[in-house]
Amino acid sequence: MAASSSGIVAGLTAAALATVGYLAHQAAQTLPAGMGRAAQTGAAPAAGTSKAPQVKRDVTALPPESGKGARVVYSLRGDRVWLVAGDEAVSRTFKVEPSAVDPAPGSYSVTSRSNAVTGSDGVPVEHVVRFADVDGVVIGFSAAVGGPSAPAPYPKVRTGGIRESRADGAAMWTFATIGRKVVVVR
Repeated sequence: MAASSSGIVAGLTAAALATVGYLAHQAAQTLPAGMGRAAQTGAAPAAGTSKAPQVKRDVTALPPESGKGARVVYSLRGDRVWLVAGDEAVSRTFKVEPSAVDPAPGSYSVTSRSNAVTGSDGVPVEHVVRFADVDGVVIGFSAAVGGPSAPAPYPKVRTGGIRESRADGAAMWTFATIGRKVVVVR
């Protein structure tokens, strides 16, 4: 009988803590600005309170450190590209397959373009837009013609082709003319 009594007490205690945590969270949501946890810099949450849900960053949102004006923005961590007009409007954003060699974060310009060539990995590509060189490896955006968008894994070949879909490659080709700024962010 003692074992079942302690189980009941433990269950009631857990339920009470959960209720207190829920009520504390609800109360924190209705506090006026300037009060509550934000005003208690460095204070640890009280025992039994729950954490408010974390707001997730929109992965398609333009990175804030990506410069100004008409530009192509390439996120190394997100493997994503944004085509940004002069009025800061994003005309298109899309995922890419990264190259084997990454450019350093910074500002570049489109230096050359090719309508159709064979990539350094042997894959026929189109709409090639080049903007950087890292230790002799030319870095640029391209779309594979009639095949996979990702370069074949050649461990001894250092490639600089950042692959995009054919539709995204066509949009890049139209937008990223010679001299267009390309901003690379982490």
